[in-house]
Amino acid sequence: MSLEQDIEKYFSAGELNTSDKKKALAAFKEMVKLLNAGTVRSAEKTDGSWKANTWVKKGILLGFRLGKNKDMSIFKQMLFFDKDTLPIKPMKLSDGVRIVPGGSTIRTGAYIGKGVICMPPMYVNIGAYVDDNSLIDSHALVGSCAQLGKKIHLSAAAQIGGVLEPINSVPVIIEDEVMIGGNSGIYEGTIVQRRAVIGAGCIITGSTPVYDTIKGKIYRKTKDEPLVIPEGAVVVAGSRPLVNQYGIENHLSVYTPVIIKYRDEKTDAGTALEESLR
Repeated sequence: MSLEQDIEKYFSAGELNTSDKKKALAAFKEMVKLLNAGTVRSAEKTDGSWKANTWVKKGILLGFRLGKNKDMSIFKQMLFFDKDTLPIKPMKLSDGVRIVPGGSTIRTGAYIGKGVICMPPMYVNIGAYVDDNSLIDSHALVGSCAQLGKKIHLSAAAQIGGVLEPINSVPVIIEDEVMIGGNSGIYEGTIVQRRAVIGAGCIITGSTPVYDTIKGKIYRKTKDEPLVIPEGAVVVAGSRPLVNQYGIENHLSVYTPVIIKYRDEKTDAGTALEESLR
């Protein structure tokens, strides 16, 4: 029986006896080992579109179910209590990752590529994938199962939401060379295509309409497809007027993200990662 079949079996079984718990835990640990190595992912792009690997997400949920709270404290002054199935990711100098001192944490089951820079404090959750040469700045979050491509700049206090359930939901996807400004948030399975720029303070969720002032389009999530930010789009925080009578009478408007241009040489110069940081 394959690892995928084992995970499916134990996830669906409900309450497990002692023998099956040991087998389920062994399957979970094997899956985590592959997630850490990047050879298994919680979502992948196949035939041009992103799909969730539902068995991996089931495996992560199985790990939560199997775990028991454990004292993971570092000295007596830094107290931590978490599931014993979900420790900190094991890492070594030869992994080629810079983790600057100051309170950052990467949970086991997350892949961190070569040349990634982690500025304190930041957090990467289980099932996440952060590809080579990306920068995760201070107070930034990469949520469970989120998939980040190469050379991404995740600015200070940016939040990439996690999606474990529903099981078949595609997590947040950030493709190669995307710039995400400070204090922004990408949630609910949104896909940001390569080389897009998300301006500071933008909040993008599955229910957020995104207005493209260049192409004259409105991008929305549908029942079958996630919200997709087009390749090279430059998105800023904007507003649109409320058109009901009360909104008109009181000159009210609501927040909305707006695409104001598509990436050009000037944008590239303004968003380039400083090579001196590396």
